[in-house]
Amino acid sequence: MADARPFVIRLARLRVPLGFLSGLVALWLSRPTVDTVAWGAVVAAVGEALRVWAAGHLNKAREVTTSGPYRWVAHPLYVGSSIMGAGLAIASNSVLVAALVVAYLTATLAAAVKTEESFLSRTFGVDYEQYRRSSGANAPAGTNGNGARRFSAARAMANHEARAVVGLLVAVLLLFLKATYNGLF
Repeated sequence: MADARPFVIRLARLRVPLGFLSGLVALWLSRPTVDTVAWGAVVAAVGEALRVWAAGHLNKAREVTTSGPYRWVAHPLYVGSSIMGAGLAIASNSVLVAALVVAYLTATLAAAVKTEESFLSRTFGVDYEQYRRSSGANAPAGTNGNGARRFSAARAMANHEARAVVGLLVAVLLLFLKATYNGLF
């Protein structure tokens, strides 16, 4: 089991490049229609909205965040990514793409959660352990002095959430183009 840790850390670090590779394979395997792209884009937009909301409350590596969606969900960015993945699978109109999305998200997000929780536990100790025990419907707003923090678009931008928004728009556009000019690529 000692060998699993370096593998998990490496997998977590490679999730973005693996995401681009998986995205190219998914685009190639997809069989979108205008309707599936429209419905999938709506679902994916819900996931991205959750990510933006979470990023607008997060001070990465500086505190245990308990405001916004962190009050109810321990990893709202990853939940949002999963919803986005489901939306893109719907948009692709392909069972193979759906299986690829599930495999990618299961492997990479599980690795990311493990490495992130290890970091947060080492860095914030008791504060993080208290958050883990209380995250969910009964989590207190304001643990670790951050109060009922308001959403900040500047904070979301500082957390590079604009990259995810652009990535989603590009993916939806490519799927729409493929649906419109089916057979082109």
